[in-house]
Amino acid sequence: MVSLPHITAISPNRSLLRSFNRPVYTRRHDQRKERTTMSLSSSLTTAKRVVLVRHGQSTWNEEGRIQGSSDFSVLTNKGESQADISRQMLINDSFDVCFTSPLKRSKKTAEIIWGSREAEMIFNYDLREIDLYSFQGLLKKEGKSKFGEAFRQWQEDPANFVIDGHYPVRELWSRARSCWNGVLAHESNSVLVVAHNAVNQALVSTAIGLGTEYFRRLLQSNCGVSVLDFTPRADGGSPHVFMLTLSVVQMQTPSSPLAGGSSGGKKASKQIILVCHGQSDNEASTNDQPMNMLGVIQSQKTAELLLDLRVTSIVCSSTTASIETAGVISRVQEAAGYLGVDSVPRYVNTKQMNELDVEDDTQRGWLSQLDEETVSTLWNRSKKAWKSLLDKLSNEDTGDAMVVVGSSVAHISLIAQCLNLEKKCPGLFHLDAGSISVIDFPDGPIQRGVIRCTNYTAHLGRWSVPITRPV
Repeated sequence: MVSLPHITAISPNRSLLRSFNRPVYTRRHDQRKERTTMSLSSSLTTAKRVVLVRHGQSTWNEEGRIQGSSDFSVLTNKGESQADISRQMLINDSFDVCFTSPLKRSKKTAEIIWGSREAEMIFNYDLREIDLYSFQGLLKKEGKSKFGEAFRQWQEDPANFVIDGHYPVRELWSRARSCWNGVLAHESNSVLVVAHNAVNQALVSTAIGLGTEYFRRLLQSNCGVSVLDFTPRADGGSPHVFMLTLSVVQMQTPSSPLAGGSSGGKKASKQIILVCHGQSDNEASTNDQPMNMLGVIQSQKTAELLLDLRVTSIVCSSTTASIETAGVISRVQEAAGYLGVDSVPRYVNTKQMNELDVEDDTQRGWLSQLDEETVSTLWNRSKKAWKSLLDKLSNEDTGDAMVVVGSSVAHISLIAQCLNLEKKCPGLFHLDAGSISVIDFPDGPIQRGVIRCTNYTAHLGRWSVPITRPV
Protein backbone atom coordinates (compact mmCIF):
# COMPACT_ATOMS: atom_id res chain seq x y z
CA MET A 1 0.00 0.00 0.00
CA VAL A 2 1.35 3.39 -0.93
CA SER A 3 1.67 6.11 1.66
CA LEU A 4 -0.93 8.83 1.87
CA PRO A 5 0.04 12.26 0.53
CA HIS A 6 1.45 14.82 2.93
CA ILE A 7 -0.77 17.81 3.64
CA THR A 8 0.99 20.93 4.80
CA ALA A 9 -0.45 22.30 8.01
CA ILE A 10 -2.33 25.58 7.79
CA SER A 11 -0.81 28.41 9.77
CA PRO A 12 -3.00 29.12 12.85
CA ASN A 13 -2.99 32.87 12.26
CA ARG A 14 -4.93 32.46 9.01
CA SER A 15 -8.34 32.55 10.64
CA LEU A 16 -10.30 32.11 7.42
CA LEU A 17 -8.75 28.72 6.66
CA ARG A 18 -9.36 25.51 8.57
CA SER A 19 -7.94 22.04 8.08
CA PHE A 20 -9.69 18.81 9.02
CA ASN A 21 -7.94 15.73 10.34
CA ARG A 22 -7.40 12.79 8.05
CA PRO A 23 -9.78 9.86 8.48
CA VAL A 24 -8.63 6.50 9.81
CA TYR A 25 -8.81 3.79 7.16
CA THR A 26 -10.48 0.51 8.03
CA ARG A 27 -10.75 -2.60 5.91
CA ARG A 28 -14.29 -3.07 4.62
CA HIS A 29 -16.05 -6.43 4.48
CA ASP A 30 -16.54 -8.17 1.14
CA GLN A 31 -20.11 -8.10 -0.07
CA ARG A 32 -20.36 -8.96 -3.75
CA LYS A 33 -22.42 -6.55 -5.87
CA GLU A 34 -23.03 -4.46 -2.77
CA ARG A 35 -25.56 -1.67 -3.34
CA THR A 36 -24.94 1.39 -1.19
CA THR A 37 -27.87 3.61 -2.07
CA MET A 38 -28.58 5.91 0.83
CA SER A 39 -30.35 9.06 1.87
CA LEU A 40 -28.57 11.95 3.51
CA SER A 41 -28.79 11.93 7.29
CA SER A 42 -28.63 15.70 7.72
CA SER A 43 -31.84 17.69 8.02
CA LEU A 44 -32.25 21.31 6.95
CA THR A 45 -34.16 24.24 8.33
CA THR A 46 -33.57 26.54 5.34
CA ALA A 47 -32.88 26.02 1.63
CA LYS A 48 -29.27 25.56 0.57
CA ARG A 49 -27.61 25.69 -2.85
CA VAL A 50 -24.38 23.76 -3.45
CA VAL A 51 -22.20 24.38 -6.51
CA LEU A 52 -19.73 21.57 -7.22
CA VAL A 53 -16.65 22.25 -9.37
CA ARG A 54 -13.97 19.81 -10.44
CA HIS A 55 -10.39 21.13 -10.54
CA GLY A 56 -8.83 22.28 -13.81
CA GLN A 57 -6.58 20.11 -15.96
CA SER A 58 -3.55 18.88 -14.00
CA THR A 59 -0.12 17.73 -15.13
CA TRP A 60 -1.08 14.11 -14.48
CA ASN A 61 -4.39 14.53 -16.34
CA GLU A 62 -2.31 15.65 -19.29
CA GLU A 63 0.09 12.70 -18.96
CA GLY A 64 -2.66 10.12 -18.56
CA ARG A 65 -1.33 9.16 -15.12
CA ILE A 66 -3.50 7.74 -12.34
CA GLN A 67 -3.70 10.40 -9.65
CA GLY A 68 -5.98 9.07 -6.94
CA SER A 69 -5.42 10.96 -3.70
CA SER A 70 -1.73 11.59 -4.40
CA ASP A 71 -0.62 15.21 -4.27
CA PHE A 72 2.19 15.46 -6.82
CA SER A 73 0.39 16.95 -9.82
CA VAL A 74 -0.40 20.64 -10.22
CA LEU A 75 -2.56 22.65 -12.60
CA THR A 76 -1.31 23.10 -16.15
CA ASN A 77 -1.58 26.49 -17.84
CA LYS A 78 -4.75 25.18 -19.48
CA GLY A 79 -6.03 24.11 -16.05
CA GLU A 80 -5.49 27.59 -14.63
CA SER A 81 -7.29 29.10 -17.63
CA GLN A 82 -10.20 26.71 -17.06
CA ALA A 83 -10.36 27.75 -13.42
CA ASP A 84 -10.38 31.42 -14.42
CA ILE A 85 -13.29 30.80 -16.79
CA SER A 86 -15.16 29.15 -13.92
CA ARG A 87 -14.35 32.19 -11.79
CA GLN A 88 -15.95 34.42 -14.43
CA MET A 89 -18.99 32.13 -14.60
CA LEU A 90 -19.52 32.35 -10.84
CA ILE A 91 -18.30 35.90 -10.22
CA ASN A 92 -21.76 37.25 -9.37
CA ASP A 93 -22.60 34.46 -6.93
CA SER A 94 -22.50 35.46 -3.27
CA PHE A 95 -21.18 32.28 -1.68
CA ASP A 96 -21.18 32.06 2.09
CA VAL A 97 -18.39 29.49 2.29
CA CYS A 98 -16.05 27.40 0.15
CA PHE A 99 -15.24 23.79 0.97
CA THR A 100 -12.26 22.43 -0.95
CA SER A 101 -9.98 19.43 -1.11
CA PRO A 102 -6.52 20.40 0.19
CA LEU A 103 -4.73 18.63 -2.70
CA LYS A 104 -2.75 21.17 -4.72
CA ARG A 105 -4.70 20.87 -7.97
CA SER A 106 -8.02 21.42 -6.20
CA LYS A 107 -6.72 24.05 -3.76
CA LYS A 108 -5.30 26.17 -6.60
CA THR A 109 -8.56 25.90 -8.56
CA ALA A 110 -10.53 26.97 -5.49
CA GLU A 111 -8.25 29.93 -4.85
CA ILE A 112 -8.61 31.13 -8.45
CA ILE A 113 -12.41 30.84 -8.38
CA TRP A 114 -12.69 32.32 -4.88
CA GLY A 115 -10.73 35.39 -5.97
CA SER A 116 -10.99 38.32 -3.58
CA ARG A 117 -13.92 36.97 -1.59
CA GLU A 118 -13.41 37.31 2.14
CA ALA A 119 -15.84 34.58 3.15
CA GLU A 120 -14.60 31.43 4.83
CA MET A 121 -12.62 28.76 2.96
CA ILE A 122 -12.52 25.31 4.57
CA PHE A 123 -10.03 22.58 3.62
CA ASN A 124 -11.73 19.22 4.11
CA TYR A 125 -9.50 16.17 3.63
CA ASP A 126 -12.60 14.03 3.03
CA LEU A 127 -12.95 15.90 -0.28
CA ARG A 128 -9.66 14.45 -1.60
CA GLU A 129 -9.81 12.27 -4.70
CA ILE A 130 -10.54 8.53 -4.50
CA ASP A 131 -7.79 6.53 -2.75
CA LEU A 132 -6.31 4.16 -5.36
CA TYR A 133 -3.37 2.92 -3.29
CA SER A 134 -0.86 0.98 -5.45
CA PHE A 135 -2.37 2.33 -8.68
CA GLN A 136 -1.43 5.90 -7.85
CA GLY A 137 1.33 7.38 -9.97
CA LEU A 138 1.12 4.75 -12.70
CA LEU A 139 0.41 5.50 -16.34
CA LYS A 140 -2.78 3.74 -17.33
CA LYS A 141 -0.90 1.34 -19.62
CA GLU A 142 1.42 0.50 -16.68
CA GLY A 143 -1.58 -0.27 -14.50
CA LYS A 144 -2.83 -2.71 -17.11
CA SER A 145 0.53 -4.47 -17.49
CA LYS A 146 1.40 -4.63 -13.78
CA PHE A 147 -1.98 -5.44 -12.25
CA GLY A 148 -3.78 -7.31 -15.04
CA GLU A 149 -7.00 -8.67 -13.56
CA ALA A 150 -7.23 -5.96 -10.87
CA PHE A 151 -6.94 -3.24 -13.51
CA ARG A 152 -9.59 -4.96 -15.63
CA GLN A 153 -11.92 -5.01 -12.64
CA TRP A 154 -11.20 -1.32 -11.99
CA GLN A 155 -12.34 -0.57 -15.55
CA GLU A 156 -15.27 -2.96 -15.80
CA ASP A 157 -16.60 -3.41 -12.25
CA PRO A 158 -15.29 -0.49 -10.15
CA ALA A 159 -17.92 -0.85 -7.42
CA ASN A 160 -16.40 -4.22 -6.46
CA PHE A 161 -12.79 -3.38 -7.34
CA VAL A 162 -10.31 -4.43 -4.63
CA ILE A 163 -6.72 -3.30 -4.18
CA ASP A 164 -4.39 -3.61 -1.18
CA GLY A 165 -7.31 -4.98 0.85
CA HIS A 166 -9.53 -1.97 0.16
CA TYR A 167 -12.66 -1.27 -1.86
CA PRO A 168 -11.87 2.25 -3.10
CA VAL A 169 -15.27 3.10 -4.58
CA ARG A 170 -17.18 1.87 -1.53
CA GLU A 171 -14.84 3.87 0.72
CA LEU A 172 -15.42 6.91 -1.49
CA TRP A 173 -19.21 6.68 -1.21
CA SER A 174 -18.95 6.48 2.59
CA ARG A 175 -16.67 9.51 2.57
CA ALA A 176 -19.08 11.46 0.34
CA ARG A 177 -21.89 10.88 2.83
CA SER A 178 -19.68 12.28 5.56
CA CYS A 179 -18.89 15.31 3.40
CA TRP A 180 -22.56 16.06 2.82
CA ASN A 181 -23.31 15.90 6.52
CA GLY A 182 -20.67 18.58 7.12
CA VAL A 183 -21.71 20.76 4.19
CA LEU A 184 -25.42 20.65 4.98
CA ALA A 185 -24.85 21.24 8.70
CA HIS A 186 -22.82 24.40 8.01
CA GLU A 187 -24.66 27.66 8.68
CA SER A 188 -24.81 28.87 5.09
CA ASN A 189 -27.27 29.17 2.23
CA SER A 190 -24.90 29.20 -0.76
CA VAL A 191 -21.90 26.86 -0.82
CA LEU A 192 -19.04 26.34 -3.28
CA VAL A 193 -17.35 22.92 -3.22
CA VAL A 194 -14.16 22.41 -5.26
CA ALA A 195 -12.83 18.86 -5.49
CA HIS A 196 -12.13 16.05 -7.97
CA ASN A 197 -13.72 13.85 -10.62
CA ALA A 198 -14.52 10.71 -8.63
CA VAL A 199 -15.41 12.41 -5.36
CA ASN A 200 -17.74 14.84 -7.16
CA GLN A 201 -19.40 11.87 -8.84
CA ALA A 202 -19.89 10.34 -5.41
CA LEU A 203 -21.24 13.60 -4.00
CA VAL A 204 -23.83 13.94 -6.77
CA SER A 205 -24.79 10.27 -6.54
CA THR A 206 -25.17 10.16 -2.77
CA ALA A 207 -27.14 13.41 -2.81
CA ILE A 208 -29.80 11.85 -5.04
CA GLY A 209 -29.64 8.42 -3.45
CA LEU A 210 -27.61 6.44 -6.00
CA GLY A 211 -25.22 3.66 -5.02
CA THR A 212 -21.70 2.68 -6.00
CA GLU A 213 -22.90 1.02 -9.22
CA TYR A 214 -23.33 4.58 -10.57
CA PHE A 215 -19.61 5.28 -10.47
CA ARG A 216 -18.61 6.67 -13.90
CA ARG A 217 -22.27 7.17 -14.88
CA LEU A 218 -22.32 10.90 -13.99
CA LEU A 219 -19.09 12.28 -15.40
CA GLN A 220 -17.30 15.38 -14.13
CA SER A 221 -15.09 17.16 -16.66
CA ASN A 222 -12.24 19.51 -15.71
CA CYS A 223 -13.82 22.61 -14.16
CA GLY A 224 -17.26 21.19 -14.93
CA VAL A 225 -19.95 22.72 -12.70
CA SER A 226 -22.85 20.85 -11.10
CA VAL A 227 -25.56 22.71 -9.18
CA LEU A 228 -27.79 21.09 -6.56
CA ASP A 229 -30.51 22.72 -4.48
CA PHE A 230 -31.52 21.27 -1.12
CA THR A 231 -34.83 22.21 0.50
CA PRO A 232 -36.03 21.15 3.96
CA ARG A 233 -38.80 18.62 4.46
CA ALA A 234 -41.75 19.46 6.63
CA ASP A 235 -41.13 16.35 8.74
CA GLY A 236 -37.47 17.26 9.29
CA GLY A 237 -36.15 14.26 7.37
CA SER A 238 -33.56 14.10 4.60
CA PRO A 239 -33.86 17.21 2.41
CA HIS A 240 -35.40 17.31 -1.05
CA VAL A 241 -32.74 17.54 -3.77
CA PHE A 242 -33.14 19.30 -7.13
CA MET A 243 -30.37 19.19 -9.76
CA LEU A 244 -30.13 22.27 -11.98
CA THR A 245 -27.09 21.16 -13.99
CA LEU A 246 -24.62 18.30 -14.15
CA SER A 247 -21.00 18.97 -15.04
CA VAL A 248 -21.76 21.93 -17.27
CA VAL A 249 -18.63 23.41 -18.83
CA GLN A 250 -19.72 26.83 -19.99
CA MET A 251 -17.76 28.87 -22.55
CA GLN A 252 -14.66 26.67 -22.36
CA THR A 253 -12.57 26.07 -25.46
CA PRO A 254 -11.45 23.86 -27.07
CA SER A 255 -13.63 21.59 -24.90
CA SER A 256 -17.13 20.87 -26.19
CA PRO A 257 -19.97 18.94 -24.55
CA LEU A 258 -20.21 17.01 -27.83
CA ALA A 259 -16.58 15.84 -27.81
CA GLY A 260 -16.66 12.12 -27.12
CA GLY A 261 -14.95 11.53 -23.81
CA SER A 262 -13.98 8.34 -22.01
CA SER A 263 -15.31 6.33 -19.10
CA GLY A 264 -13.02 3.82 -17.46
CA GLY A 265 -10.49 4.46 -20.21
CA LYS A 266 -13.00 3.68 -22.98
CA LYS A 267 -13.94 6.21 -25.65
CA ALA A 268 -17.62 6.77 -26.39
CA SER A 269 -18.61 4.72 -29.45
CA LYS A 270 -22.11 6.20 -29.74
CA GLN A 271 -23.88 9.28 -28.42
CA ILE A 272 -27.42 10.49 -27.94
CA ILE A 273 -27.76 14.28 -27.97
CA LEU A 274 -30.94 15.42 -26.21
CA VAL A 275 -32.01 18.80 -27.60
CA CYS A 276 -34.82 20.65 -25.83
CA HIS A 277 -36.86 22.37 -28.51
CA GLY A 278 -36.79 26.15 -28.86
CA GLN A 279 -39.00 28.21 -26.60
CA SER A 280 -42.66 28.67 -27.47
CA ASP A 281 -45.41 30.82 -25.98
CA ASN A 282 -46.68 28.72 -23.10
CA GLU A 283 -49.31 31.31 -22.27
CA ALA A 284 -51.31 30.28 -25.33
CA SER A 285 -54.55 28.34 -24.90
CA THR A 286 -53.11 25.18 -26.46
CA ASN A 287 -49.81 23.58 -25.46
CA ASP A 288 -48.77 22.75 -29.04
CA GLN A 289 -47.38 26.11 -30.12
CA PRO A 290 -44.74 27.08 -32.70
CA MET A 291 -41.47 28.56 -31.53
CA ASN A 292 -41.36 32.24 -30.72
CA MET A 293 -38.50 34.46 -31.85
CA LEU A 294 -36.27 33.39 -28.95
CA GLY A 295 -37.00 29.75 -29.77
CA VAL A 296 -35.96 30.31 -33.40
CA ILE A 297 -32.66 31.80 -32.23
CA GLN A 298 -32.12 28.91 -29.81
CA SER A 299 -32.69 26.33 -32.56
CA GLN A 300 -30.28 28.13 -34.91
CA LYS A 301 -27.58 28.29 -32.24
CA THR A 302 -28.08 24.59 -31.49
CA ALA A 303 -27.84 23.72 -35.18
CA GLU A 304 -24.58 25.65 -35.41
CA LEU A 305 -23.10 23.76 -32.45
CA LEU A 306 -24.12 20.42 -33.95
CA LEU A 307 -22.20 21.17 -37.15
CA ASP A 308 -19.19 19.73 -35.31
CA LEU A 309 -20.90 16.32 -35.63
CA ARG A 310 -21.99 14.37 -38.67
CA VAL A 311 -25.66 13.93 -37.87
CA THR A 312 -27.62 11.56 -40.11
CA SER A 313 -30.52 10.75 -37.79
CA ILE A 314 -32.89 13.03 -35.90
CA VAL A 315 -35.80 11.76 -33.81
CA CYS A 316 -38.35 14.31 -32.60
CA SER A 317 -41.73 14.49 -30.95
CA SER A 318 -44.74 15.40 -33.10
CA THR A 319 -45.23 18.78 -31.41
CA THR A 320 -44.83 21.86 -33.59
CA ALA A 321 -41.84 23.34 -31.72
CA SER A 322 -39.95 20.02 -31.85
CA ILE A 323 -40.60 19.56 -35.57
CA GLU A 324 -39.45 23.14 -36.24
CA THR A 325 -36.28 22.68 -34.17
CA ALA A 326 -35.48 19.39 -35.90
CA GLY A 327 -36.04 21.07 -39.28
CA VAL A 328 -33.54 23.82 -38.51
CA ILE A 329 -30.91 21.29 -37.40
CA SER A 330 -31.51 19.15 -40.49
CA ARG A 331 -31.25 22.04 -42.94
CA VAL A 332 -28.02 23.32 -41.40
CA GLN A 333 -26.52 19.80 -41.42
CA GLU A 334 -27.37 19.33 -45.09
CA ALA A 335 -25.87 22.75 -45.87
CA ALA A 336 -22.54 21.81 -44.23
CA GLY A 337 -20.80 21.76 -47.60
CA TYR A 338 -22.01 25.22 -48.54
CA LEU A 339 -20.98 26.46 -45.11
CA GLY A 340 -17.43 25.19 -45.60
CA VAL A 341 -17.68 22.67 -42.76
CA ASP A 342 -17.64 19.39 -44.67
CA SER A 343 -16.60 18.35 -48.18
CA VAL A 344 -18.81 15.24 -48.04
CA PRO A 345 -22.58 15.74 -48.50
CA ARG A 346 -24.69 15.12 -45.43
CA TYR A 347 -28.16 13.60 -45.60
CA VAL A 348 -30.38 13.63 -42.54
CA ASN A 349 -33.27 11.28 -41.85
CA THR A 350 -35.86 12.81 -39.51
CA LYS A 351 -38.44 10.63 -37.80
CA GLN A 352 -41.27 11.55 -35.42
CA MET A 353 -41.82 9.49 -32.26
CA ASN A 354 -45.20 9.87 -30.56
CA GLU A 355 -43.85 8.54 -27.24
CA LEU A 356 -41.88 11.79 -26.93
CA ASP A 357 -45.09 13.85 -26.94
CA VAL A 358 -45.19 15.07 -23.35
CA GLU A 359 -46.58 18.32 -21.99
CA ASP A 360 -43.69 20.67 -21.19
CA ASP A 361 -43.77 21.87 -17.58
CA THR A 362 -40.56 21.69 -15.56
CA GLN A 363 -41.31 24.18 -12.84
CA ARG A 364 -39.85 23.05 -9.54
CA GLY A 365 -42.03 20.37 -7.99
CA TRP A 366 -43.79 19.61 -11.29
CA LEU A 367 -43.71 15.86 -10.75
CA SER A 368 -45.27 16.04 -7.28
CA GLN A 369 -48.23 17.91 -8.76
CA LEU A 370 -49.14 14.99 -11.03
CA ASP A 371 -51.42 12.16 -9.92
CA GLU A 372 -50.14 8.60 -9.79
CA GLU A 373 -51.86 7.58 -13.01
CA THR A 374 -50.31 10.47 -14.97
CA VAL A 375 -46.86 9.73 -13.56
CA SER A 376 -47.18 6.06 -14.52
CA THR A 377 -48.32 6.98 -18.04
CA LEU A 378 -45.38 9.37 -18.45
CA TRP A 379 -42.98 6.73 -17.16
CA ASN A 380 -44.28 3.99 -19.44
CA ARG A 381 -44.13 6.26 -22.49
CA SER A 382 -40.55 7.27 -21.72
CA LYS A 383 -39.55 3.63 -21.17
CA LYS A 384 -40.95 2.70 -24.59
CA ALA A 385 -39.25 5.75 -26.18
CA TRP A 386 -35.89 4.90 -24.59
CA LYS A 387 -36.03 1.30 -25.82
CA SER A 388 -36.90 2.47 -29.34
CA LEU A 389 -34.01 4.95 -29.33
CA LEU A 390 -31.52 2.29 -28.21
CA ASP A 391 -32.78 -0.12 -30.88
CA LYS A 392 -32.35 2.58 -33.51
CA LEU A 393 -28.88 3.46 -32.25
CA SER A 394 -27.86 -0.21 -32.37
CA ASN A 395 -29.28 -1.16 -35.76
CA GLU A 396 -29.01 1.94 -37.94
CA ASP A 397 -26.26 4.21 -39.20
CA THR A 398 -26.80 7.27 -37.03
CA GLY A 399 -23.54 9.01 -37.87
CA ASP A 400 -21.49 10.44 -35.01
CA ALA A 401 -24.55 10.78 -32.83
CA MET A 402 -28.32 10.53 -32.84
CA VAL A 403 -30.12 13.78 -32.08
CA VAL A 404 -33.39 13.61 -30.14
CA VAL A 405 -35.58 16.72 -30.06
CA GLY A 406 -38.39 17.07 -27.56
CA SER A 407 -39.68 18.85 -24.49
CA SER A 408 -37.82 19.28 -21.22
CA VAL A 409 -40.09 16.78 -19.48
CA ALA A 410 -39.58 14.17 -22.21
CA HIS A 411 -35.79 14.48 -21.97
CA ILE A 412 -35.75 14.43 -18.17
CA SER A 413 -37.71 11.18 -18.35
CA LEU A 414 -35.21 9.74 -20.86
CA ILE A 415 -32.31 10.65 -18.57
CA ALA A 416 -34.10 8.86 -15.73
CA GLN A 417 -34.60 5.80 -17.98
CA CYS A 418 -30.91 5.86 -18.93
CA LEU A 419 -29.96 5.77 -15.26
CA ASN A 420 -32.62 3.16 -14.46
CA LEU A 421 -34.12 5.39 -11.78
CA GLU A 422 -37.50 5.00 -10.11
CA LYS A 423 -40.48 6.73 -11.68
CA LYS A 424 -40.58 9.44 -9.01
CA CYS A 425 -36.94 10.41 -9.66
CA PRO A 426 -37.38 12.60 -12.79
CA GLY A 427 -38.43 15.42 -10.45
CA LEU A 428 -34.76 15.66 -9.43
CA PHE A 429 -33.73 17.29 -12.71
CA HIS A 430 -34.24 20.54 -14.60
CA LEU A 431 -33.71 21.35 -18.28
CA ASP A 432 -34.16 24.68 -20.06
CA ALA A 433 -35.55 25.39 -23.53
CA GLY A 434 -32.76 25.20 -26.09
CA SER A 435 -30.48 23.22 -23.77
CA ILE A 436 -28.40 20.18 -24.71
CA SER A 437 -27.76 17.05 -22.66
CA VAL A 438 -25.28 14.39 -23.79
CA ILE A 439 -25.37 10.64 -23.17
CA ASP A 440 -22.30 8.57 -24.10
CA PHE A 441 -22.18 4.82 -24.71
CA PRO A 442 -18.53 3.75 -24.24
CA ASP A 443 -19.53 0.06 -24.50
CA GLY A 444 -22.13 0.55 -27.22
CA PRO A 445 -25.88 1.14 -26.87
CA ILE A 446 -26.60 -2.34 -25.54
CA GLN A 447 -24.75 -1.35 -22.35
CA ARG A 448 -25.37 1.38 -19.80
CA GLY A 449 -25.31 5.00 -20.89
CA VAL A 450 -23.07 7.61 -19.23
CA ILE A 451 -24.38 11.12 -18.59
CA ARG A 452 -21.73 13.54 -19.90
CA CYS A 453 -23.63 16.74 -19.15
CA THR A 454 -27.16 18.05 -18.68
CA ASN A 455 -28.74 21.43 -19.36
CA TYR A 456 -25.83 22.88 -21.38
CA THR A 457 -26.76 26.32 -22.77
CA ALA A 458 -23.41 28.06 -23.38
CA HIS A 459 -23.90 27.63 -27.14
CA LEU A 460 -26.80 30.10 -26.92
CA GLY A 461 -24.35 32.96 -26.42
CA ARG A 462 -26.04 36.05 -25.01
CA TRP A 463 -29.20 33.97 -24.51
CA SER A 464 -27.44 31.29 -22.43
CA VAL A 465 -28.95 30.59 -19.02
CA PRO A 466 -26.73 31.39 -15.98
CA ILE A 467 -26.15 28.04 -14.37
CA THR A 468 -26.76 29.30 -10.83
CA ARG A 469 -29.83 31.42 -11.51
CA PRO A 470 -33.07 30.92 -9.53
CA VAL A 471 -35.56 28.45 -10.99
